[in-house]
Amino acid sequence: MGKNVYYSKIANIYDQTRWLTEPIAEDVADFILTLVEATPETTFLEPGIGTGLNVLPLVRRGYSVTGVDVSQEMLNQFCQKLPEMPPNLELIHGDASQLPFSDTSFDVVLTVHMLHAVSNLEIFLDEIDRVLKPKGFYLNAQWITPPARLKFEQHFRTILSKYQAPVPAQQPRRVTNGINVEDYLRDKGYQCNYLIAKEWIVSNQVQELLGFYRSRAYGLCWLIPDEAFHLAIEEFEVFCQDHYGSLEAVLSSQAQFEIWAYTAS
Repeated sequence: MGKNVYYSKIANIYDQTRWLTEPIAEDVADFILTLVEATPETTFLEPGIGTGLNVLPLVRRGYSVTGVDVSQEMLNQFCQKLPEMPPNLELIHGDASQLPFSDTSFDVVLTVHMLHAVSNLEIFLDEIDRVLKPKGFYLNAQWITPPARLKFEQHFRTILSKYQAPVPAQQPRRVTNGINVEDYLRDKGYQCNYLIAKEWIVSNQVQELLGFYRSRAYGLCWLIPDEAFHLAIEEFEVFCQDHYGSLEAVLSSQAQFEIWAYTAS
């Protein structure tokens, strides 16, 4: 399933099935604004902006924000969070790995869980370099999955694997772009700094997480046909009841918002 179709199908449940909340996003925004020494004129670009979770606080505070996303449904969810489209926000429906902007357009480019979806990483990083202003910031970030939720996912993957068709031996392996982002940008003269913007505790009942999977909120849930998926979910529910002792059991662990901050020369 293509990324556009997948994210479009889950747009209306995306926010509630992730672990970054709006209050946490506010704290992350404070961190980012301090990091880039933002002024009222600072401009932000987020390729793969989705439902706007990462930049909604910046929009509400009046900063100029531009976002690109391949899923119109995800962009629609972002728009529903605002009473009207503010003049400081521009949303573009299109391929977020291709930046339709002139040179030196933005002070800050932010990507969150996005680089894995880019078909040609070198071209995309060159594009980021092109649209950044001198002394600008490229912030490559991700939300680190809370360990308890990651372990939950691993249990489901084990069950799901039993329902997946074997891959033919002759099927060619997918070639991925294996460049090292830090090395590539350092060669362009960028300085790099690794930072933890926020740490917080995420808690969910087992039955809540099971409901997320039942609603197919994550990419791994689309790896098999509907009938096989429903069988896998039924087996997983039995596993959860046995493994956790109760579907009302609470899983708690720490999440992180991490940032690789690259500063242009």
